[in-house]
Amino acid sequence: MAALQHRAQLENNVSHVTRLIRILNIAARYRLQEFLEGMPGTFWVKLVLFPFMLVNLFNPHRSLDKNQRLRMALEALGPIYIKFGQLLSTRRDFLDTKLADELQVLQDNVAPFTSPTIDTLVEQSLNCKVDEVFSSLDQEPLASASVAQVHKATLLNGDDVVVKVLRPGIEKVVTADLALLKSIASLVESNSSLGKRLRPVEVVHDYENVILNELNLQAEAANTSQLKQNFEGSDVLYVPKVYWDYTRKNLLVMERIHGIPVTDISTLNDIGVDLKALAENGVNIFFTQVFEHNFFHADMHPGNIFVASDEPNAARYIAIDCAIIGSLTKDDQEYLAKNLLAIFKRDYRRVAELHVECGWVPRETPIHEFEAAMRTVCEPIFERPLSEISFGQILVQLFRTAGRFNMEVQPSLVLLQKTLLNIEGLGRQLYPDLDLWQTALPYLETWNSKRLNPFTVLGKLQENIPNWVDQLPELPILVINAITQAEQLRNINATLQQELERKEQERRSRKLRTRFSGVFSLVLAAVTVLPVFDSLLNNVSLVTAGLGILGVYLLCFKE
Repeated sequence: MAALQHRAQLENNVSHVTRLIRILNIAARYRLQEFLEGMPGTFWVKLVLFPFMLVNLFNPHRSLDKNQRLRMALEALGPIYIKFGQLLSTRRDFLDTKLADELQVLQDNVAPFTSPTIDTLVEQSLNCKVDEVFSSLDQEPLASASVAQVHKATLLNGDDVVVKVLRPGIEKVVTADLALLKSIASLVESNSSLGKRLRPVEVVHDYENVILNELNLQAEAANTSQLKQNFEGSDVLYVPKVYWDYTRKNLLVMERIHGIPVTDISTLNDIGVDLKALAENGVNIFFTQVFEHNFFHADMHPGNIFVASDEPNAARYIAIDCAIIGSLTKDDQEYLAKNLLAIFKRDYRRVAELHVECGWVPRETPIHEFEAAMRTVCEPIFERPLSEISFGQILVQLFRTAGRFNMEVQPSLVLLQKTLLNIEGLGRQLYPDLDLWQTALPYLETWNSKRLNPFTVLGKLQENIPNWVDQLPELPILVINAITQAEQLRNINATLQQELERKEQERRSRKLRTRFSGVFSLVLAAVTVLPVFDSLLNNVSLVTAGLGILGVYLLCFKE
């Protein structure tokens, strides 16, 4: 068994090294080191890349624009890196305009696969001929993304649908990348104080759950159905229908929507969509998902969001690709809402107190110091339009400031933070003058009022009454068990205390014996130098030195 585990570990390490070499080779092939020019502390990165740069010295990609080369490198690296590029493409406040335009191509224009054919994949998944289900199925993809691609089709009953299929072999690539990321995260967390605070191992673990769910199209279909149910009859968000009869783990058949990409601002203006209302609706949809439904679309990049064209005055969104869905615990929900309310109201004292109460910063954190730090970061952002501030940059500043107080990253909120970045990116493109704070504050105040409303409290009590009634017959037993367990804990504590005292006594006795042995060795060493022993011992000096060293060791170092 040990030999098999050793072999598996060795193979795992070889796989990590192989993948790392491939990543470095791709970085050198597309000359990504150009993005490091002028940055401090990048000497070692360039040194590591140097051998790979020599190998790729005459690569034809070197003549392309560097933004285009970065996009191609992300595509070559695979889905995890493509998704990183998708997130970056929404951050035009951070990026050069040309780079943002290039990365936006990753939203739905990743190079498609052609083998096996779509017909082959459908027939293998449904175990029937294509013409038994579809009257038509386009061979050319309508859109191609990092994990899957989509084809237009028509069912035999005439319904227009799209057929989504996973990329062949994608699971193997994702698994290899995740294994490498886990190793890097473990290394960072074990060898740096920043790593311990960031908790990258937990973050990678959470991301693993997310991306593995993306490889199960039945899970995406279930998420889509739930989101559709949550917004049934809504005039601000539409979610397409899932055709469950033709949906499998690697195949999803869904209603084809007819909308305008949310980034096509000129077309939205042409048909008369109210961009201000659209931007505000986007913020309200986000808060509704987080605080009312506790079920939010966590991959809201522009490639997944469309605007309905049939009723432009309604400013109605259409959401697709529900593979990544987030939810929060009740505690996280309440913590987030209270903090946002306190920040929006500039109550930095309350912000500091909430951080301590929730355990995000140590209990001994000086409240007045943390309050002053929060005020320094947050105060400049108010009463300014979104075009002049960056919520993403504020998050970075807040994180750095809280880091001075040993604040730890909460992995459960990583998806939420990512979604907030996407929301800001969309809002900035649609309506740069949107006042995010005034849009969100009324919603949060309404939520807080509902939470504290006596009827809401009464409703919660009413919900729990049946559970309490069910537990009443067991109450005496629970009380007796609690008393018994308390007595057992007292006995265990007493036993542990006795054991600790016994071990302490043994340690003292052992220390006393050791000290006695040391003294004896030193005395014996002294005796050996007397002339009467010169005739009895050879190499007296060696024996004396040895006994002396032993005595010093026993006296000074040995417990």
